[in-house]
Amino acid sequence: DLTYAGRYSESYSDALPDFVKLAEAYGWKGIRIEDPADLESGIAAMIAHDGPVIVDCRVAKLANCFPMIPSGAAHTDMILEADEVVGEMDDEAKALV
Repeated sequence: DLTYAGRYSESYSDALPDFVKLAEAYGWKGIRIEDPADLESGIAAMIAHDGPVIVDCRVAKLANCFPMIPSGAAHTDMILEADEVVGEMDDEAKALV
């Protein structure tokens, strides 16, 4: 969205592993969160576990994850919320991607 105004190239893979089973294969705890209503309890379970945890938190395909640091930007230019996104990156910033 910030870089190419929603003109995406394919980077999603339909062949992603089952991250919960992957965690369990290593003897770790695996947690899958699919419903926003389960987010708080999933995070609490992750924090409460004494050992490594992989959390597979499912989000909508078009959802942006915040906070984010735009490509080529400094950490002080972090975008905290979607309402802070205005337009798209300038050509100089795009060149860094």
